[in-house]
Amino acid sequence: MSASDRLQRYLSDERGSCTSDALQERLEELEELDAAVGGPDLEADVDLLSALSNETRYKIVRILHTADEELCVCEFAPLLDVSDSAISHALSQLTEAGLLTRRKDGKWRKYRSTNRATAILIALDGSRSIVP
Repeated sequence: MSASDRLQRYLSDERGSCTSDALQERLEELEELDAAVGGPDLEADVDLLSALSNETRYKIVRILHTADEELCVCEFAPLLDVSDSAISHALSQLTEAGLLTRRKDGKWRKYRSTNRATAILIALDGSRSIVP
């Protein structure tokens, strides 16, 4: 059964009948909805959420947000039970996603959470009290 056949069956169930014009109208409405949520913002948001979807990366963002200051890459090793290369990789992913800034200070790299990271963490914290 094709997607449009299922949609036609659904519309018939909901409305009692479904003409081809009604089906076409609904398909156009759904395409407008798809266009409204797609595009570069959707891709960027998925990249950002993907960057947070790992416990190590999420914890790094939380640590930097809570610290409210720059931390050197070397300061994460005692806090995280992963290799130095895993920490470096996580920091790179978070920086690319726009959740951290990176600054070189001599031979050290220092990281800080961005305003976007702060906004997301505040939203997550606030959502915990919402009962489904």
